[in-house]
Amino acid sequence: MIRYFVCVLIGCCLAAVIGPTAAVAQQESSAKASPAETKKKKKPQKPFRWVNPLPEHQIAGLEHATFDSRLADQAVGYAILLPPGYETSQQRYPVIYYLHGGRPGSEAKGVGVAREIVRLRGEHEVAPVIYVFVNGGPVSHYNVPASIGVPGQPDAVGADVFIRELIPHIDATYRTIADRKGRGLEGFSQGGRGTMRLSLRYPEIFSSVAAGGGGYATEKRISESPDSAESETLRFAKGDNTWDLARTYAARKDAPKLHLMLYVGTDGFNYENNLQYMQFLKELGIEHKPLVVPDVPHSATKIYGKKGLEIMRFHEASFARQRR
Repeated sequence: MIRYFVCVLIGCCLAAVIGPTAAVAQQESSAKASPAETKKKKKPQKPFRWVNPLPEHQIAGLEHATFDSRLADQAVGYAILLPPGYETSQQRYPVIYYLHGGRPGSEAKGVGVAREIVRLRGEHEVAPVIYVFVNGGPVSHYNVPASIGVPGQPDAVGADVFIRELIPHIDATYRTIADRKGRGLEGFSQGGRGTMRLSLRYPEIFSSVAAGGGGYATEKRISESPDSAESETLRFAKGDNTWDLARTYAARKDAPKLHLMLYVGTDGFNYENNLQYMQFLKELGIEHKPLVVPDVPHSATKIYGKKGLEIMRFHEASFARQRR
């Protein structure tokens, strides 16, 4: 009995000492589990710049350069990955333009994919290709008419700067195959949307097209909106979306055929709407190769980590087909 009372007394004293600490710990644990706290916080958006230097830890063969843009009224940056042996050869090479994800635009956003391409080149024998990593502009890879777009952003001409200025600059500066037979387009997420939209609008410019993880639900919302609106503050030109452009392309009798791939990871948040868009293309009669990557999230570098070689081989086969 005495031992019992001693234990109770000690227990009460310990409770008095550690009670507040335990209560605080419990509150902190509850706070950590709070839905408001567990929501992923968005990183503050960096201000848009037409020129963005690459990270200090450079990738072998990846270079940064600029050109003078009349449309942007300033210098515009891009990154370029030349194939091994470029400096010692005289041959001309196919070009793949890679459109980054996210907004606003930055040519430095393609560094992760460039690193994977260099790795795969080193591990496998792949036909030599030039890769150009594009700055997509203030509203990545979109033109935004000043009269219906974001007020104060009349320079949102990312698509035109790319199509009308960057491509001619690359063809004039590097030894490219300067026609659609040697010109490819690829991108992921926001860049996947841009890849589909620009290839369907300009099939005379591109032959090999690989669109990754595009947000086709958002594109569908733009298509169905009376104002071509993505949101309350962002509206585009009528028909400038992947759904309407696909209908227009399918109806064209003279449209050059695109060698088209759509790829997506099963754990990515755009997985289901990519399947829906693939079905839509099938119904329109637009041939494409689906590439579904199991157990991969919404990440271009992780998709390249698993299936990058298959994507590169796809472009390789596209360019070889054009040469026949």
